[in-house]
Amino acid sequence: MSTKVCNKTLLSLFCAAAALAFSFQGRAADTQELHPLFNGKDLSGWKVPDPNPFWRVEDGVLIGESDEKRKGHVLYTEKLYKNFMLETEVRWSGEIDSGIMLRKPELQLQFGVSRSLKKDMSCSFYVGREGYPPEAQAHDVEKYWRQDDWNRVRLQAKGDVFTVWLNGHQVCQYTNSKYSEPGPIGLQIHPGLKMKVEYRNLRLSEME
Repeated sequence: MSTKVCNKTLLSLFCAAAALAFSFQGRAADTQELHPLFNGKDLSGWKVPDPNPFWRVEDGVLIGESDEKRKGHVLYTEKLYKNFMLETEVRWSGEIDSGIMLRKPELQLQFGVSRSLKKDMSCSFYVGREGYPPEAQAHDVEKYWRQDDWNRVRLQAKGDVFTVWLNGHQVCQYTNSKYSEPGPIGLQIHPGLKMKVEYRNLRLSEME
């Protein structure tokens, strides 16, 4: 067998193995058993501010809305999490700036328009001073995003790797060892912006 043919065969085998691994990863994500993080009735299990003009529950939907002064707020779980698979459906109309907070130091999965970049960075990771590094930015979101409708988002935090699926499609995978400590799950209302965001079917499963 010539070297050229051998290399071509090895390349084909490598591609097939990679496709199989990706397929297995997708099936694993689909079959992960998830448990309610939000019970659909009240804010049990969350650290609710007092007074609370920001968060309410209506018909199984967790609604976050800015107050008159646009102060903003992050609703955190009482429990800390490190390795987990989280799934939620999220919906909004118009311009918002929200997201899911995780780990310590805090990492954010962005939903809506970044205040710093003035552009929609949904499903990308915001890392603080560095903003949105290229490797933390989602791809092909515009192909899968349902405007003004419910979108299903899965977030897996496993070791140093953070993976995001949007409506069944992997759109981001970010690796960073900095975010290594357990932290609460947080839902954000960004200050300085009049906005409303809705979450439902918010579920989570811890991983070893």
